[in-house]
Amino acid sequence: MRELDDYVKEALAKRLADLEAHFCSDCIFYYGPIFPSIEKRFREFIELLKNNGKPNSRLVVFLNSPGGSAETVEKLVEMIRHHYKEVFFVVPDEAMSAGTIFCMAGDRIYMDYSSSLGPIDPQVFNGKDWVPALGYLDQVEKLIEKSSKNELTEAELIILQNQDLALLSQFEQAKNLTITLLKRWLVEYKFKDWKKHQSNPEKSGEKVTRVEKEERASEIAKQLSDNKLWHSHGRKISATTLSKVIRLKIEDYSKDDDLRIKIRAYNDFLIDYITRHDAKFFLHSRCYF
Repeated sequence: MRELDDYVKEALAKRLADLEAHFCSDCIFYYGPIFPSIEKRFREFIELLKNNGKPNSRLVVFLNSPGGSAETVEKLVEMIRHHYKEVFFVVPDEAMSAGTIFCMAGDRIYMDYSSSLGPIDPQVFNGKDWVPALGYLDQVEKLIEKSSKNELTEAELIILQNQDLALLSQFEQAKNLTITLLKRWLVEYKFKDWKKHQSNPEKSGEKVTRVEKEERASEIAKQLSDNKLWHSHGRKISATTLSKVIRLKIEDYSKDDDLRIKIRAYNDFLIDYITRHDAKFFLHSRCYF
């Protein structure tokens, strides 16, 4: 088994080195949910990488995540941005919910035709499990609307009366935090090089103001958090949909054979290793396995 692990480590090191050379960056791989319990481990992981090798101002994050806590995402972004001026996110498979929020803190987002992001529905701990906040808020909103029309059934009235107001407040706060983070990060990072209008024919060539960047960021945050648009917490949003419907710039590497092969050679090999060991959370860099 040790010989097999040694082979895996050597193969991954070579494939990761190819990607670091391609992006002229440090690279890390993040697999798993995003919850408070990983914050200290992630801090040590980033510090180890930053303190080994030549100083680098760019980080590329290969992200595979089902989502998690928006508060934890904010803390991870603060850690990364403390050490790196420029951050790219690569999504070989999927980064859902809080994983999508994480990507919005990047200067660039790389996806191919099979990659997915998801609606930004943060998860909140209800005392037993982590649950999607927007789903709860949507259901309560429907019950309140039915109540205003005197259409509530007796069973629905009991459900509404038994709602934990403090927990509902947590859900609302998580939703507001998510939107606030997206708006701030998009303007500060993703839109930093957006100098002139290109897609709007009426303003083509005109200088883009900060107010316009903020308005555009608000629009994207609203769309990604709209359950009525996506209908499902687990909806997989493709690079094409993000580009054409949300109008969010995505670096699509579907037709870049060299980069696509390098990313899949690294990602798919590592995912296979993680799956065989039934790991729920995994970090990898040139300094950490």
